[in-house]
Amino acid sequence: MNVLLIGSGGREHALAWKIAQSPRLRRLLCVPGNTGTGSYGQNVPFPLNDSDALVDLAQRENVDLLVVGPDNPLADGIVDHFLAAGIPAFGPTAAAARIESSKAFAKEVMAAAGVPTAQTHVFERAEDALAFARASGQAWVVKADGLALGKGVVVADDLPATLAAIERLAATPAGSRLLLEERLHGREVSIMALCDGQRLLVLPPARDHKRLGEGDTGPNTGGMGVFAPVDDVSPALLDQIVATCMQPVVDELAQRKVPFRGVLYGGFILTEKGPSVLEFNARFGDPEAQAVLPLLEGDLLEVLYECAIGGLHPEKLRRRRGYAVCVVLCAEGYPGKPRKGDPIQGVEALDEEELLVFHAGTQISARGLCTNGGRVLGVTGLGNTLARARANAYAAAERITFEGKHYREDIGQGKDTETRK
Repeated sequence: MNVLLIGSGGREHALAWKIAQSPRLRRLLCVPGNTGTGSYGQNVPFPLNDSDALVDLAQRENVDLLVVGPDNPLADGIVDHFLAAGIPAFGPTAAAARIESSKAFAKEVMAAAGVPTAQTHVFERAEDALAFARASGQAWVVKADGLALGKGVVVADDLPATLAAIERLAATPAGSRLLLEERLHGREVSIMALCDGQRLLVLPPARDHKRLGEGDTGPNTGGMGVFAPVDDVSPALLDQIVATCMQPVVDELAQRKVPFRGVLYGGFILTEKGPSVLEFNARFGDPEAQAVLPLLEGDLLEVLYECAIGGLHPEKLRRRRGYAVCVVLCAEGYPGKPRKGDPIQGVEALDEEELLVFHAGTQISARGLCTNGGRVLGVTGLGNTLARARANAYAAAERITFEGKHYREDIGQGKDTETRK
């Protein structure tokens, strides 16, 4: 099978690594790919915003399956173009991807499906959102309706912070419509499920760490690290979340004639009244994929293809025993303006059974391997206990060096997201 993988981050490196293990893989093309994906397939420098040209490339290369990593190509309808050309695609159509690309649409779907989620108010104008917040006299979670690279949510602690967040997000491309949402309290969990439009194959639950600093302090980022599985999500609770929060959304979308095929990613908060949805994404999380994919046994490529054609057999993927902890190594300046071009040492020397290093913001230059983005590397440690997995990840993180390197030292340890971000 010839596969075209879209994306260039740590998530795509993890996908390439896992897909390459399939005996069904003949050839892997990565557009545009990165330093890591090039070890498993051919990187093709190609613009992601020209779907027609990508279809032409896929037809020339006899591609049998498209696998989409990032959110923007999904929202822009890349899957629609490939399906129109008769090429199976793992990822939702633009209509189904609105579950992520429009938070207001997601709320509408959840309301219709009876899914528990926070009370929300939607505003077409920032002035109306500001007036509502002032009249309420309280703090709100402020969300931009559109895609914002994981940075379109502000959890305000008081009214002045709420007003400032409204003005800031309204000035971004994603903030033409705004949502004010009640603040919920509890522990968060991320759950990804592969979907063929009807059935779900639920992957091990994970807990990510969004904020820059230890103890969940500082600004939000694209993700500083993640661990899986999450022990406080019992099998019974996982079944409850799927039955009350995920399957109803899949059923509602199917009823609307927009079947969801791809990864349905739910961000949940475990409140005193039970699990509630914070948001849905329409693709693998990053860095969540870098911890969850190593915990799977079986042929991922075969299952992705089955989802794409609407014939998922959930038993073909199994969860292996043990834990995974991914620690993200960041460049100086992240999450603001990260510095690029700093040489990276120590990656080549890491060759251990319980360790994986996924490339994100790196490049090969005349100086060797160098930084080329904010989140530079994802270092994933594996182990039969969470403590062993953490130890493996942090030992490797310390051995990798580059100027300005910084990372959180509390991934998978201590107080984990007691209140929603």
